Amino acid sequence: MAHKFLVSTLATAVALSISATAMAKDMGKVERNFEQITVIGSQQAINDIPGSATFISDAELQKFEFTDISRVLASVPGVYVQEEDGYGLRPNIGMRGTGTGRNDKISVMEDGVLVAPAPYSAPSAYYFPTMGRMESIEVLKGAASVKYGPRTTGGVLNLLSRSLPTEPNSSTGMLDAALGSDGYYKGHAYFAKEKNNTAGLIEVFTYGADGFKDLLVGDDNTGFEKTDLLLKLGHTFGKNDAHNLELKIKYSDETSDETYMGLTDADYQATPYRRYAASQNDEMNTRHNAYQLNYAYRFGAGYELLATAYLNDFHRNWYKASKVSESYLEQYSEFEANPTAQGIEGIAIKANNRDYQAKGIQSELHIPAGNHYITVGMRYHEDEMDRFQWQDEYTLNQDLSMTLTERGVPGSDSNRVDSATARTLFIQDEWTLDALVISAGLRFEDITITREEWAKSDPTRSNGLTKNLSNDTDILVPSLGATYTVNDNITLLAGIQQGYAPAAPGNADQEEEKSVNIEFGSRYNVSGINGEIIAFYSDYDNMHGNCTAAVGCSDENIGDQYNYGEVAVSGVEFSAGHTFNTDTVMFPVKLTYTYTDSEFKNTFDSEIWGTVEKGDAMPYVPKNQVALSMGAELSAFVVHSQLRYVSDSHADLTDSGLNAINSRVVWDLAAKYRIDDNQKVYLSVDNLFDKTYIANRANGGIQPGKPRTLQLGYTYSF
Repeated sequence: MAHKFLVSTLATAVALSISATAMAKDMGKVERNFEQITVIGSQQAINDIPGSATFISDAELQKFEFTDISRVLASVPGVYVQEEDGYGLRPNIGMRGTGTGRNDKISVMEDGVLVAPAPYSAPSAYYFPTMGRMESIEVLKGAASVKYGPRTTGGVLNLLSRSLPTEPNSSTGMLDAALGSDGYYKGHAYFAKEKNNTAGLIEVFTYGADGFKDLLVGDDNTGFEKTDLLLKLGHTFGKNDAHNLELKIKYSDETSDETYMGLTDADYQATPYRRYAASQNDEMNTRHNAYQLNYAYRFGAGYELLATAYLNDFHRNWYKASKVSESYLEQYSEFEANPTAQGIEGIAIKANNRDYQAKGIQSELHIPAGNHYITVGMRYHEDEMDRFQWQDEYTLNQDLSMTLTERGVPGSDSNRVDSATARTLFIQDEWTLDALVISAGLRFEDITITREEWAKSDPTRSNGLTKNLSNDTDILVPSLGATYTVNDNITLLAGIQQGYAPAAPGNADQEEEKSVNIEFGSRYNVSGINGEIIAFYSDYDNMHGNCTAAVGCSDENIGDQYNYGEVAVSGVEFSAGHTFNTDTVMFPVKLTYTYTDSEFKNTFDSEIWGTVEKGDAMPYVPKNQVALSMGAELSAFVVHSQLRYVSDSHADLTDSGLNAINSRVVWDLAAKYRIDDNQKVYLSVDNLFDKTYIANRANGGIQPGKPRTLQLGYTYSF
């Protein structure tokens, strides 16, 4: 099946390419453009998309100097972010009521390539690209997202790294340095140059902090250090510069003194930024290597062939206390209040040691054919997660230090490999009939999911498998959308698609997640006020719940996936923006609002959320979200503020979990002074009014949101 699929797909693409080339012998000059793989492309391109789309430009990102994706996405309607560490290192992002756990219901990409460490075999893996080095952000929801997959219910988040310069014989660069609260620091620099159709870019981004939580033992460090290195090389060649090659190499590493261990309600009320001494050895270490080779061939009047080969290697070891349920938290709290000579023995610190790899090749052929614009694409993808974990035991002493009492054997806690192979083919046709554009798409996925497991007493994996499970799935995912331009000010849109997510290796029944998703609405630009209003509805036949330690699953069930049956999600997304002008000042204002209603349509017992009753709303999905940004821009001085309101939601469906995440209003502020055309200084304040709030209740414990933090920086660019 795999060989036949690849041969037929490649044959189709080559045949179409040859026929298109034959039609384009007298092609004109092709504009040089080093390849930047986008899902939207620009703010101007949004009107042609039959669904909700948001493009956040480099200029928008620079307004607040955010390095936290949670704050960047706060102004995007239909997107929910559950904070975890306060710095955005491991965000939990959902769209249109999909749930937020580890981004496992959306497709996260960097430069058009799936960036999750193992998007098919381990959808809940702990990795997210470094937000601070991104040049722009794209968010796509609705019918148009079926092109990207594998998860088509929520939508697509595409992060775009810095692009190569295209101006002949040009160079550009930047140096940015900042210091801030809680030992925060940031260093960011890049240099890029183009000469004789060849361009290069080198970029370094490093940042860190001591952390805002109080660990009353040792060096009291609860922060992180992370460094990102990016290298790009590009070359255009051939007649009329029709061919383009681009190589991207990225390396990053991170050490973060982070924990799952939250607080009891009583301790949170008394000292919200406290951390228990039993978490003092908790630390995550990661290393990420990424390689991407892009090829683009532009010919004729709009013909385009794109191909990308990619490889992502990710290693992580999160060494952390494994017993952090409510009863354990109470024990740690009581001991700190009255430490005894015998201490607390047998505290298990687990080395959650895992290696991931994802690799593949994908291509697209764009064919203009009269009133039709056809895209044919394919992707061959392989990924795997290798879990090789162990557990050490410690004693928490009377002086709150910890002593190692028993060292575990690597592989003795978890010893398995989950893997996946996916073959994808899609076709999309945009048919233009005067003011009406109809977009129809069809996506085919052939997926093989495998789990291989060895005995925990067999770290060399030499005694044979104890479990070998495999499942093959074929799926066709259709979509249909349309836009109608009423006039220069109003565009109507509507779409319907099948939502789909493949079953993970830990899904005992191997049932896919399926839904029917409908949306309709309008984009508008009336009297200088521009925005969109879109209503959406998703009807799930079977919703997945992924079992992770982050949502409180027991050690024995982590990595499993559950089928939760029928769920209905409906809502409205709204945005409006306008810039008020005087002779000397511009006042930009933007308002976004999301209303979401979610409902389980059956009763069941959940490993993740407790007992679910028919009619219950989904955890961590607030009904109302509002973001209001306002600014004042003078010639040399600029100030911007952003208000974020999130209504109540619940962490689980037990009595104690209902409405356990209180509503909150958080303000952010940023000010800049332009010294000259090349230099500026800036001040940013996150959580301006120092709002104390619950970010989540992982494992029964409370994790607080980040308190007020300041950042003062200087930028030189040329």
